[in-house]
Amino acid sequence: MISTTLAFRTLDFASPPQLVTCPFPAPAAKEVRIRVRACGLNFADLLMSTGHYQDTPTPPFTLGLELSGEIEALGVEVSHFKIGDRVAAFSGQGGLATHANVAAERCIPLPASVDFDSAAALQIAYGTSHMALSYKARLQKGERLVVTGAAGGVGLTAVEIGKRMGAEVIAIARGANKLAIAKSRGADHLIDASDSDIRDQIKALGGADVVYDAVGGDLFEACFRAANPDGRILLIGFASGDLPTLKPNHMLVKNITAIGFYWGAYLNFNPAPLKTSLAQLFDWAASGDISPHISHRLPLTQAAEGLALLKERKATGKVIINP
Repeated sequence: MISTTLAFRTLDFASPPQLVTCPFPAPAAKEVRIRVRACGLNFADLLMSTGHYQDTPTPPFTLGLELSGEIEALGVEVSHFKIGDRVAAFSGQGGLATHANVAAERCIPLPASVDFDSAAALQIAYGTSHMALSYKARLQKGERLVVTGAAGGVGLTAVEIGKRMGAEVIAIARGANKLAIAKSRGADHLIDASDSDIRDQIKALGGADVVYDAVGGDLFEACFRAANPDGRILLIGFASGDLPTLKPNHMLVKNITAIGFYWGAYLNFNPAPLKTSLAQLFDWAASGDISPHISHRLPLTQAAEGLALLKERKATGKVIINP
């Protein structure tokens, strides 16, 4: 039985997160204790550390939304797992630590062929794109999908899954290196985010049937104006820091649908489609049909550097912390 854990914690919103040793309780009745082997970083971690995320806990709390590892202890009401089981979990917090107590219902058994890093990298990024494109936008084979931030943590998975679903994919990212990564995951057309004529380039390719926007700001405006009649625009995030401005009159005239999507919320009000989606994704990962792109692997002592990579947009795909 352990009594402490090493954790990367937000102690208050006025100061940066710190690596501290803190007390660690036994798992509650419906929880399991996981020895954390990998934790995926997300832009949401940056927002949580400053109190600007929609599900930010009250400080102090440990950052880290998605993790993987081995079960070390069971709550008294947990019967469907055993000690030693390999699992992934969307914990919502607590992943940036050597140990985490997680509700058993949030844990997913790992196929033997899926490694810990891939499991931690897969859940939010692939889960967001798979559910957004299939469950919400109803992306159809042959439609034209535009992805902003196409080399980022979620954007790259949207390129990969959109292509797998039979779409023609237009990837927007900044710089030749990031565009090359998007191309390697199946993008049919590449647009540099620094170009001034993005709307015109999209229109020249036939316009957008579905827009997957994780950036906001000027990129959203360009993609919105390039949307085809009956187009769907997925609002995934605002990495630019600028909230997009919707124009209802344009939406009305072109019959455009704007769709807000927050993956984690489904655990609270409708977990069934989320769990179905994750089961499909882990099957694909086990068979090698998808493989998360991980640009950086860092120890827990460098968690701050990992967050800086996200903030400065120096990461492609996922950043993984290995406690």
